[in-house]
Amino acid sequence: MKMKKLTALLLASLMAVSMAACGDTPASGDGTGSSDASGSSSESSSDASGSSEESGSDASDSSEESGTGASDGSEESGTDAADGSEETSGSDGSSDASGQAEGFTTAVEGKLTMATNAAFPPYEYVEGGEVAGIDAEIADAIADKLGLELQIDDMEFDSITEALKGGKADIGLAGMTITPDRQEEVDFTVSYTTGVQVIIVTEDSDITSADDLLAEGANHTVGVQRNTTGDIYTTKDIEDAGLGTIDRYSKGAEAVQALKTGKVDCVVIDNEPAKAFVAEVEGLKILDTEYITEEYAAAMSKDNPALYEAVNNALMELIADGTVQSIIDKYITAE
Repeated sequence: MKMKKLTALLLASLMAVSMAACGDTPASGDGTGSSDASGSSSESSSDASGSSEESGSDASDSSEESGTGASDGSEESGTDAADGSEETSGSDGSSDASGQAEGFTTAVEGKLTMATNAAFPPYEYVEGGEVAGIDAEIADAIADKLGLELQIDDMEFDSITEALKGGKADIGLAGMTITPDRQEEVDFTVSYTTGVQVIIVTEDSDITSADDLLAEGANHTVGVQRNTTGDIYTTKDIEDAGLGTIDRYSKGAEAVQALKTGKVDCVVIDNEPAKAFVAEVEGLKILDTEYITEEYAAAMSKDNPALYEAVNNALMELIADGTVQSIIDKYITAE
């Protein structure tokens, strides 16, 4: 009986130990599993966080790159636009724009080419290797208003009209008078001054006035510069009327020398150059009489109306503001 009780007690003890062992193992396992799960969750959260950060970082980087690219593109576009704007309205472009905007062209790009005969002081003459004088300064003032550089081509007087018609020159300034014949070939700007044709004779000449040249039975030899108004008027009044002969020279100074040497009886020429020639050559004088009064203007091609308008407007402004008169006053003293 005791043995049975002892055996039963022993079995009960073993069962209790066994049950306790079974209960500890799951608890321990559950704890470990919970810890692992927590660790796994933490790692997952960390990974997710890292992934999110990387994604955010990438997105941020992508956004920054995109933004930078857009900014760069915008800046480049803006720069190009600015450059384009500067090229369109740059300092060089303003001169061209002056010409282009006005719609005119010139014989030489960026220049106003003046055709003249630099042997007509004080309107044009050579000094120090350069053409100087009233017309040269007026042309320079016109060129400045148009944003152009003045270029002066010195040539024979009777070549000026052809240079204009052929597009080799833009403006003819040479003490040129407006006449009907010339108006058939070229256009004239507004007049900028008045000229007077006078008669130069030797101090002992029997010619005392223009009437002596035009009197019935007169037969004088008159010296003139070829194709000037002196030539035009004396040809019509004297030669065509059978009252004398006209000797034509390429320069006024040559006609004056012919008078000095007795080849001609008188010279008909503009008053201002006449005064300069008489001052240089002894034994000559200017008659106190006028052959004719005339208007000086700039001659221009009929084929470039836009340039004509620009030059004519500039000249009118220079006359209105007193610039032209101040230039003339530098060379011609009021008597």
